[in-house]
Amino acid sequence: MNKKPVHNFHIPVMGLAYTIDSPIRVAQFGISSVVSIIDDEIVERMRDFYSKKFNFDFTAISIKSEDHRAERITAYLDMMDDIVTKKFKDFKAEISKNTETLKQFIGMLPSTSGLKDGLQNILNKKDNLTESIKNFIDHNLNPGEIDVNIMTKVDKDNFVKNVQLPTIYNDAHASLRGFANSKLSSSVIFSAGMNPRLYSYLEEFEDFFPNENGELKKKIILKVSDFRSAMIQGNFLAKKGLWVSEYRIESGLNCGGHAFATDGLLMGPIMEEFKQKKNELQASAFALWKSALEQKGKMTTSEPLETRISVQGGVGTSEEHEFLLTTYNADSVGWGSPFLLVPEATSVDQETRNLLINAKEEDYYLSNMSPLGVPFNTIRGTSNDEIKDMNISNQKFGSSCPKKFLALSKEFTPKGTCTASKKYQDIKLSELKTNRLKLTDKQYEKQKKNITEKSCLCVGLANSAYLELDIPVKGEKQGVVICPGPNLSFFDKEVSLSKMVRHIYGYENVLSDDRRPHLFINELKLYVDYFKNEILEFSEEITKSQVKKWEIFKGNLLKGIAYYEELFAETNYFKPKLDSIFSDLKSFKLKLNQIKIPQL
Repeated sequence: MNKKPVHNFHIPVMGLAYTIDSPIRVAQFGISSVVSIIDDEIVERMRDFYSKKFNFDFTAISIKSEDHRAERITAYLDMMDDIVTKKFKDFKAEISKNTETLKQFIGMLPSTSGLKDGLQNILNKKDNLTESIKNFIDHNLNPGEIDVNIMTKVDKDNFVKNVQLPTIYNDAHASLRGFANSKLSSSVIFSAGMNPRLYSYLEEFEDFFPNENGELKKKIILKVSDFRSAMIQGNFLAKKGLWVSEYRIESGLNCGGHAFATDGLLMGPIMEEFKQKKNELQASAFALWKSALEQKGKMTTSEPLETRISVQGGVGTSEEHEFLLTTYNADSVGWGSPFLLVPEATSVDQETRNLLINAKEEDYYLSNMSPLGVPFNTIRGTSNDEIKDMNISNQKFGSSCPKKFLALSKEFTPKGTCTASKKYQDIKLSELKTNRLKLTDKQYEKQKKNITEKSCLCVGLANSAYLELDIPVKGEKQGVVICPGPNLSFFDKEVSLSKMVRHIYGYENVLSDDRRPHLFINELKLYVDYFKNEILEFSEEITKSQVKKWEIFKGNLLKGIAYYEELFAETNYFKPKLDSIFSDLKSFKLKLNQIKIPQL
């Protein structure tokens, strides 16, 4: 049975641990959130922590167990489901008998909500309140989803001694198996692009196929950057009898963590294409899906299953939220980084949260710290930065690499090495030293920085949760890495869950001033800066294909600006800011045209 969502926003995955327990914190209020399940160590330690907190039996799952990664993930997700079920039951009982709590909850619901209207009507009648409310919420209130995220690139081969294990024991494969074997009825979000082997592995689990009622116990959500990617991946899965229930569009640069820039395609035009071609996307997948299921002898349906479209990246006001929902027929809008300032929703230690509160716009930047070699949004001044800088000044380079989730470079060993590890950096620095006389001082320092700026994300992105929950941090001191999107620079205070939700729906405003640009303008700025830096810092031989790539990028940005000029001329939203928006569009168009593409 398809459950109707209580809210039209969701909390996306953030880092390895910032949303590791968010469902336990917020699902009882109907808020859906996403948990990263790549790191089985933090999953196991969180299971230990919450087992004690809720008086559950806990038996540790040893790394000596052949399938320990999947088993740990399954156990944690099952426990999380039990906790959410208990907290949801308790919350329903509380709002059935406590009018003040009920009023507070009603104040957190969107104005378009039938649930809000129904509860308010019962309150207004004042007849047999407890029983009426209980009956109504039993039929209309659902807990938020406990969704999980798997970054498809983090699929390292694993070995026992020197023998490589079968592919199903790769990191992402084991994570998927952990979710598939859990009792959850929710979704797995695949991010960071297509992994055909991993996608094919989905076929091994019945929960991803329709049951006798034509329903899916477990669903697939693809995080995509454009329509073409959605069509390719959706059809690939459909040919295997696997339905994509939601396409989650994320801004390429105006987002937290890893930033997968598009070829200059901006969020507005991307959303417009999804709006115009959603039926085409659904029909194409349905024909392939139905045929595949028939060939497999599995249940099928006469009509396509639901296909949701959601969007996230840089949203900051209720007007932007409503604008995305109504203009592009989006089903949900993701609010990520602002929830890092909500202690009731995310696992962030106080020192790091204070850093976010006090940070200015210039403190947020697109770094090269990720061992994946993908630009990574972060903030200056983290404890990880301080420790790494101190180590570098003492000629200590790289991490001990205790977890090895990003040990993906096969340059030196088939087992893989992480580019943030001491082992890798020592070798690369030695090679650089050998070639020192062939390089200018500037070239040498740049190449040295490219090696040493990599950070151990496996540890840094997990430590904050340990610190916040007072769980001992093991191993080498590495501090905290945090991955907010640049949009967070406009939020400058710790906020309660109720206030943040009411901000999303326009009942309150948690922004201190109105200096924040429109989300489309902010993303455009990021792309123009990115394009300019790409050309300035390009040091390889310029080829015809590279010139063409730059021309396409610039052309897409100019098309995006033209689209926005037309969009904002017609919209009924943002009336007080339209003059500023048009001025910004004109300014960025001028800046873009001043960027000269190198020629052969």
